[in-house]
Amino acid sequence: MSSKAKQRMPKKKCCVDKPRCGRCPLRMLAEGTLPAGYTVKKRQLVKVGKADAILRKAA
Repeated sequence: MSSKAKQRMPKKKCCVDKPRCGRCPLRMLAEGTLPAGYTVKKRQLVKVGKADAILRKAA
C-alpha cells in the first residue's frame, strides 16, 4: 500500500474465516496495521481505553 492510500478501518468483529480477510482485526494486529488507539480483545476491535470494560462485561 502506498503512503498516500487511505487506510481502511478493520471490521468491528473477526469473522474467523480461513484465510483471514484483509480487514480482519486479528490480521491487522499481527501485521501492525491497526489504527493508533485501537486493540483487539476477544476477537473484537476496541479502543485502548475501553479494553478493560469490554473484558469485565464479558466475564
